[in-house]
Amino acid sequence: QVQLVESGGGLVQAGGSLSLSCAASTRTFSSYVMGWFRQAPGKEREFVAAITRRSERQFYADSVKGRATISRDRAKNTVSLQMNSLKSEDTAIYYCAACGRPSSIYYFSRNDEYDYWGQGTQVTVSS
Repeated sequence: QVQLVESGGGLVQAGGSLSLSCAASTRTFSSYVMGWFRQAPGKEREFVAAITRRSERQFYADSVKGRATISRDRAKNTVSLQMNSLKSEDTAIYYCAACGRPSSIYYFSRNDEYDYWGQGTQVTVSS
């Protein structure tokens, strides 16, 4: 069982930046691909970014490419998402997720590829 706890959400002005963090309670953190997803009101949960086990590859949704950076710290069992140039459409609940699969033809962008989810953290971008 892996428990994931997100932090760092809040209210930010459009054009600003935000850093989200996710702490994983597992001794096998490096066995998981880690991802960030988000869900805006009235919409389905969507992929934001993912990072492979040893950080060799990162994947991003087109909507955040160039504005987001995902990283992980194996020593601290954390994964972070830095987002810049925030827009009102970035407003959503952001979820951290862990995927036990070694590979993905979908670049780890599908909800059903992930085994564990955090409770989410709210990000609100005011325009």
